[in-house]
Amino acid sequence: MSSFNLRMLLLLSLGHLVTDIYQGALPTVLPFIKEKLGLSYTTAGVIMMTSSITSSVVQPLFGMISDRKRKAFFLPLGVLCAAAGFSLIAVSEHYFVVLALVLISGLGIAAYHPEGYKTARLFTGKNVATGLSVFTVGGNFGFALGPTLAILVITLFGGIEYLPLMALPALIFVALILASWKSLARHTSAHAAGRKEQAATRPGAVSGLALVIASVIARSWTQFGLITYIPFYYIDHMKGDPLYAGTLVSTFLLGGVVGTLSGAPLADRWGHKNVLVLSLGLTSLIFPLIFFTEGMYAIFFVFALLGMVLISSFTITIVMAQRFLPNNLGMASGLTVGFAIGMGGVGVTILGIIADAYGVPVALKCIGILPVAGFLISLFVRNQSETN
Repeated sequence: MSSFNLRMLLLLSLGHLVTDIYQGALPTVLPFIKEKLGLSYTTAGVIMMTSSITSSVVQPLFGMISDRKRKAFFLPLGVLCAAAGFSLIAVSEHYFVVLALVLISGLGIAAYHPEGYKTARLFTGKNVATGLSVFTVGGNFGFALGPTLAILVITLFGGIEYLPLMALPALIFVALILASWKSLARHTSAHAAGRKEQAATRPGAVSGLALVIASVIARSWTQFGLITYIPFYYIDHMKGDPLYAGTLVSTFLLGGVVGTLSGAPLADRWGHKNVLVLSLGLTSLIFPLIFFTEGMYAIFFVFALLGMVLISSFTITIVMAQRFLPNNLGMASGLTVGFAIGMGGVGVTILGIIADAYGVPVALKCIGILPVAGFLISLFVRNQSETN
């Protein structure tokens, strides 16, 4: 494994940031699309489900392709598709065209992530969790920046039709990644040539990986449920300011940035399973405070704390999966970052059905069951020392 290369990790992290801007912005834009096209909560939820399936569930396929090739062309191509699909949804007047554009954006997101995590690991050195957290935090920033950036573009320029301006960050990143293409190609070729010398998959890897994936599904359903229904709760139910709702989502996700940077070093020191269990257990205790906290500053603090604790295990579960599948880093990344998170995102559609039948507050309260389930599952995940 090569030594720690902060410059390349930051460049890849920038691409992660740009890609996840579009994924993070979609839930905040969704109320505007819902109003424009006259959608129900269920049909709006289908848009999120389409995004989740295409951007996440199919990631293992892109991971498999990534493991078999040497050139990282999915990095620039993925960012461009993610930007184009998202930026053009504002110009469509038809529901199925919006779904098609969301699909294109989602496939771009799906292409970037396994390639990005596999490539980033080549520059992490020995402290893999800490090194990958540099790459991961870019995505956290992107998710956090996306909602506020989208709302600012819509409000400052006077309408959702100006959303194509959000394609500019993608164009900047593509120019930067192409300038560093020789270095990336050299490292990916060396990794492909040396795969036969890596450790073989150990017995029990499938069952261990399945438990990690189940934990990630519970965590991601919680995260996607919150970022989707916080805007609906404060804009539609509470009749609040859209900018306030978008900022609240960003606060939650910025808390996740802090959690990502702090959780990975703790996992390298305390153990991956221990931090995963602690993350989901504390989330289960903090979640109910959403409904009992009063005052703007207190609410922002609760959402920041909730995001920090919940998302702190993000990089940790990726490293756990990669250790279960040491010869298939792209596939391992695709299963945890993609399939598991995407399956959690599919749950947003179920929450949409609940919201249509019983109201948004009930749907939001139902989310609280999920981190408890994830906590119970995480107790049965094997310690990484048993698989290394």
